[in-house]
Amino acid sequence: MSASPLQVQAVHKSYANRKVLEEISFSLVPGEIFGLIGLNGAGKTTLIKILLDLIDAESGGAMLFDIPATDLRARKNLSYLPEKFQPSRYLKGLEYLDIALSYYGKKLDAALARQYAVRLDLDPNVLDSRVGSYSKGMGQKLGLLGAFLIDSSLLILDEPMSGLDPSARIKLKQVLMDNRELGKTIFFSSHILSDIDEICNRIGVIHSGQLFFIGTPHEFKEKYQEASLEKAFLKSIRAA
Repeated sequence: MSASPLQVQAVHKSYANRKVLEEISFSLVPGEIFGLIGLNGAGKTTLIKILLDLIDAESGGAMLFDIPATDLRARKNLSYLPEKFQPSRYLKGLEYLDIALSYYGKKLDAALARQYAVRLDLDPNVLDSRVGSYSKGMGQKLGLLGAFLIDSSLLILDEPMSGLDPSARIKLKQVLMDNRELGKTIFFSSHILSDIDEICNRIGVIHSGQLFFIGTPHEFKEKYQEASLEKAFLKSIRAA
């Protein structure tokens, strides 16, 4: 049986005596898209930083492919895109991608990068331009392009739809589903609940530092007797 790409075990985190995460536990199944939803300040980014060993949990921990997340080896099969992605404005797009891939011991295939850029609704010609000339959406697509080209078994994406117009969001959703078909596991947070409803196998709902629901979008909507994920989410946090 394949190792779980991600296991979170009773994670607890506080800041200045305020509980940010309280006994968070869940695991991912290989080849699924898992969406984490919650209001601003609910603890989503804090949890992701703990998974990446960027900050310490007070108790509990996480495993990536059965290796503690605090072990550098755990991240060799992981690619990550932060919520606020900002590469050096002086790098050209292809230069950024070359550096990103080099961290994983991989070489950039410029032709493949240009083909993949089209799939993400990014003009491949801009890869020859400096990042400083990019719009916010173009910069986001460059970060996504790097995350996908790394070709890791697990992708962790914090608000990947940020700055994308509807056309780009549609193309990104297709790329995410294509990667799932290849057996990749995708863990992402988003405020765009319609996108999560459309592509996620399962969701986790976090509020006031507690993960109070894990299951399919359909199960969540059924539990709160709403037709849309947005309305079910609003009802759930009022009841939490």
